Amino acid sequence: MDTIASLFSFITTPVSWVIVQFHKVYGAIFGPDTGWAWGLSIVSLVILIRICLIPLFVKQIKSTRAMQTLQPEMKKIQERYKNDKQRQSEEMMKLYKETGTNPLSSCLPILAQSPFFFALYHVLNGIANNDTIGVINESLLASAQKAHIFGAPLAAKFTDSAADVSALDASLTTVRIVTAVMIVMMSASQFFTQRQLMTKNVDTTVKTPFMQQQKMLMYVFPVMFAVFGINFPVGVLVYWLTTNVWTMGQQMYVIRNNPTPGSKAQAAYLERLTNHVTHHGKVRRRSEKTIVKAIVAKGRDRNEFERKFINALSKAGLAAQTDGTVIKSESQAAAQAEDGTPTTGGTGTPKRQQPKRQSKSQRQSGAVGAGTAKPAGEPTSLSKSDDEPEDAQPAPAKKAAQKQQPGAGTRSKAQSGQRKGPQRPKSPSKK
Repeated sequence: MDTIASLFSFITTPVSWVIVQFHKVYGAIFGPDTGWAWGLSIVSLVILIRICLIPLFVKQIKSTRAMQTLQPEMKKIQERYKNDKQRQSEEMMKLYKETGTNPLSSCLPILAQSPFFFALYHVLNGIANNDTIGVINESLLASAQKAHIFGAPLAAKFTDSAADVSALDASLTTVRIVTAVMIVMMSASQFFTQRQLMTKNVDTTVKTPFMQQQKMLMYVFPVMFAVFGINFPVGVLVYWLTTNVWTMGQQMYVIRNNPTPGSKAQAAYLERLTNHVTHHGKVRRRSEKTIVKAIVAKGRDRNEFERKFINALSKAGLAAQTDGTVIKSESQAAAQAEDGTPTTGGTGTPKRQQPKRQSKSQRQSGAVGAGTAKPAGEPTSLSKSDDEPEDAQPAPAKKAAQKQQPGAGTRSKAQSGQRKGPQRPKSPSKK
């Protein structure tokens, strides 16, 4: 490990300088030789590093989502060229190049933190071995050796012997209890971080080997932290516990406000967004406008949760626009009366106007006046009156129609139980 740490010795001096600057601030508050001053200096170092790594974290999220989107295409390539590994690799690289996806982007935050981790380990190891390193001189070295976090020295390890721990003015039992608790917390935070990613922010409609790999890592990473954690000084455990908690909180924020499409987190997010938009009638934040804009642009390619969101807006009389805003729909506006009173039903669509029922006298008067112009405002008969004659044509037109159609008069006089139409004569003699 010393060989690996020496490779990152170029960053040891900057890391030690940052720790010393934070120690000056916290030392003035809690005392220069206290564990609070040195412990909070390490925590502040982690926070500073993670703030600088936020752009890489954003890139990691985009890369992870892009990889999830490409999983169906990757699976097709694997099945198509399962007997030709070289061609399979070429097609995979071609797919990455066309989509602008880099599989290594998801590992960027971890890789970027590695130099700082080894530099901090080298600094704390120097404190345990009574060696000055970086900008930490002899006075700071003596102060750091006196610092205890919950009774455990800053440079003590779980695997240290009783003699080594006694040299740091501490008890072996206390050191092992504190380090064991910190290792468990570190592993638990790593497990919870990976678990919330798999259970809430993964598209459940896509079943690919990538999901199985992520599920396996959910159990592998905590075990790795537990195995290697017994060889880390207390200060390094503070570092990793802090960075795990930061990652967990950062991921919770991203999952809540910018979930993966098709995931359970998106369903919960769109439900909250629907309640807000239907209550206030508008989108409040720029990030929400971006998500609404993306949903509108998908069109028929929307998933189940996105279609439910659009339908909920429609039922509330609202419509999502291509720029991400939400306005009152045209059907809602058309359903308002001239005085501005809405006439829509519970579903946001205009109520159907039912025709008024006419009396028998109105229907008769409408039948008598057929063919003539009706006064304005007089209702028109919607159904045929019971007393209305079957043939409403004028007399001259009726006679002309009877001449053209023989037997029409006979057909009109057909009695009940007889066949309608012209009757065949019984015998030629009677004719």
